Amino acid sequence: MKPLLYLDVDGPLNPYAAPLFDRPLDGFTVIEVPHEPEPLRVWLDPRHGAELLRLEYDLCWGTTWMAGANEWIAPVVGLPRLPYVDFSAVLFQERPDGVHWKTQVLVEHAAGRPFAWVDDELGPADEAFVAAHHPGAALLHYVSPLKGLREEDFAALAAFADSLPGPAVQPPEGPGGR
Repeated sequence: MKPLLYLDVDGPLNPYAAPLFDRPLDGFTVIEVPHEPEPLRVWLDPRHGAELLRLEYDLCWGTTWMAGANEWIAPVVGLPRLPYVDFSAVLFQERPDGVHWKTQVLVEHAAGRPFAWVDDELGPADEAFVAAHHPGAALLHYVSPLKGLREEDFAALAAFADSLPGPAVQPPEGPGGR
């Protein structure tokens, strides 16, 4: 079974803090998403989908966009509809221990399965929480909201997936087998 890759939208896929945000970023597409009081301007790189699909992961949205990521984000970046983590019970609820409000929900969702998580709001408290509460391998990978996912981020994700033990190879049945 492949590890999970939890994808945040704002920061990794939408570099919302990029300088000169009023001008198009090289290779990015701008969409406007209906939102109150005014539409959200979102910058997306159509090349990201192919890069993500090349990785040895089962992709899952780990974003406040939840189901909306399939409607607005996936078609632009070239991803199929993906499962998403439902954060509605904890959305934006501050924790007194400094752990991000997504962290515990993602650990519960992973249920011991190895995972990587790309987000722009990760910190040491999240690393410590995952280490203490998740028995499987995990990579919490910070992505700058100034740049979004870059080649070095894809390389780090690939290296993590490659570092995980593969499925046990079963000997063939029949002569010489079981």
